[in-house]
Amino acid sequence: MNLAERVVDRASALVARLRAIGEVLPGLFLRLVLGWEFFEAGREKFGGQNWFASIQSDFPFPFDRVPTDLSWGIATWFELIGALALWIGLGTRFFAFSLLVLTFVATAAVHWPDLWSMASDLLKGYAITDQGHGNFKLPLLFVVMLLPLIFNGPGRLSLDHLIAQRLGIDTGPQPNGDGYAWSLAAFVFAVAFLFLIPGLGLALLGLSLLLAGVQRFVRG
Repeated sequence: MNLAERVVDRASALVARLRAIGEVLPGLFLRLVLGWEFFEAGREKFGGQNWFASIQSDFPFPFDRVPTDLSWGIATWFELIGALALWIGLGTRFFAFSLLVLTFVATAAVHWPDLWSMASDLLKGYAITDQGHGNFKLPLLFVVMLLPLIFNGPGRLSLDHLIAQRLGIDTGPQPNGDGYAWSLAAFVFAVAFLFLIPGLGLALLGLSLLLAGVQRFVRG
């Protein structure tokens, strides 16, 4: 074995070990951190006063039509139960997607700029503190952290993985990046963006249907 082959072999061994740990730790850390953040938000709502009435008109449809007491309860319990589910890794993809939608709704109601006409205006809202241009930096970071849990799952240190093993379900299918996969990805983003930028959400929904249709045609 020459030098180049030895380097490739060592690099492959290193990557294999990193991937093995990658199936365990990153998902666990994401779940712990996100679970704590959503639990804190839910706990504050659970013991606090309902302030949704003051921003009800800012909620995206259909939440602007929902009674504020109901909206408050939905947000509170989804944050509390979702946090617990993330911590133990149970129903992870469902709760991560639910919290993704909740984050987009909260961003539209509280963190999104009231007026913006171009990207430079929107970028002013990429901040933690609202200076009159919105402050969607923190919700965006939550979204970025939730996406791996939606697409990759909770990792091996989770009840989801344990249940799958007990049921004899293959927990490691080969990735399949066909048209249906991209259609599903577009659908995930479409549902979320419908509450924030409806035009973009509808465009993504159309793209999702188009990709699924093309894949179905290709497969005959």
